[in-house]
Amino acid sequence: MTVLAPSANFDATLAQPATVLILPGWQGSGADHWQMQWARLHGYAVVEQNDWMRPLRGDWLARLDDTVIDAPGPVVFAAHSLGCILVAAWATVSRHTTRVRGALLVAPGDTEDPELNNRLPGWSPIVRQALPFKSILVGSQNDPYCTLTRAQGLAQDWGARWVDLGAAGHINADSSLGDWPMGHALLQTLLKD
Repeated sequence: MTVLAPSANFDATLAQPATVLILPGWQGSGADHWQMQWARLHGYAVVEQNDWMRPLRGDWLARLDDTVIDAPGPVVFAAHSLGCILVAAWATVSRHTTRVRGALLVAPGDTEDPELNNRLPGWSPIVRQALPFKSILVGSQNDPYCTLTRAQGLAQDWGARWVDLGAAGHINADSSLGDWPMGHALLQTLLKD
């Protein structure tokens, strides 16, 4: 029997099952939010930020980078609101994007809108470069934090597959999604790739 040595370019950690990293947005996600339900039901890891109320972009970027580096293998992001904006920014500054298998981006918050921009200084402009990994962006027709047109534009700029959830508000606990099986099915497509 011949045993082949792995090539020098092969990273054994990428052959492992992916770790799902939950990326909540501004103010975090409450217990009834689909993100926290997924963490409880499926054991996904929540990326805990130092300050949910006054999010500093640099701090959030550093925390995400540390979490990706510490993951035992590849990762898949499940991001909501400001978490989506974080993913786009992180993808342009991190040297570890090859560890990301994909990203589910849900209800991005439009931090370029004057109201959110005033509340979240330092998060504008939104990075609009194509993501270097597969992504799906789920948007809502009546999201109070991002118009449908803006969400579709972000999906296009990021190279994400667009999914229109209809009139689902900010796609959070107030949207009465429970553990959101449809969203979890979308996440599974990224885990299988």
